[in-house]
Amino acid sequence: MTHTYQLTGMTCSGCEAKVKSQLLALPDITSVEVSKDSNTATLTMENHIPLKTLQEAIGGPNSKYQIAAVQHNELAEQAKGWLETYKPILLIFGYILLTTFLIHEASGTAMWMKWMQHFMAGFFLVFSFFKMLNLSGFAESYAMYDIVAKRFKQWGYIYAFIELGLGIAYVTNFQSYAINIITLSVMSVSIIGVLQSVLNKKKIQCACLGAVFNLPMSTVTVIEDGLMIAMSIAMLLIM
Repeated sequence: MTHTYQLTGMTCSGCEAKVKSQLLALPDITSVEVSKDSNTATLTMENHIPLKTLQEAIGGPNSKYQIAAVQHNELAEQAKGWLETYKPILLIFGYILLTTFLIHEASGTAMWMKWMQHFMAGFFLVFSFFKMLNLSGFAESYAMYDIVAKRFKQWGYIYAFIELGLGIAYVTNFQSYAINIITLSVMSVSIIGVLQSVLNKKKIQCACLGAVFNLPMSTVTVIEDGLMIAMSIAMLLIM
């Protein structure tokens, strides 16, 4: 995303260079263009950065350089940035939910057990598909935070096929009890590394959609894994 801000206090090319380097030091900033003549700064960023953070980067509130928003609402931009970042995973969840709903509407059944089974089937099949598109890229990203993959590099490759197998098993209703135990075990181990990364605020790529989309690790990933854990527990209790 690219935003233009009002930036006052620059009086020479040295000021421009100084402010530019200070803003470029921020982790999510990918490019900066500043102009003392128009008193503007055009920033390209991977994730939305609050105005307060930008001001701190150029010396704080008492600095001679002052940055201000130009015709955009901070909260709206932050929400827009979050939606743009997680659009792929939100769309995927939406499609899986819609498909599950339509299947049960067409069949005339409303059993929670079957609903969760079909939702989990869609989840594992779709997510394993994206991992398979670049299996080595997924394994490399996964090893950056998963507690098993860090020690055993091949686990990333195995994990992708486990997801595929779980998806097929849920579709065919194969050994439901055992499959839910496997899901609970695998996802519980997986969420440990995710929680560690989120709590430590590590800025790394989430491997949930393989290496196809550059999604940052966040609470969205925790919710994704937690949902599968909760559903597998619910299905075991119903059984």
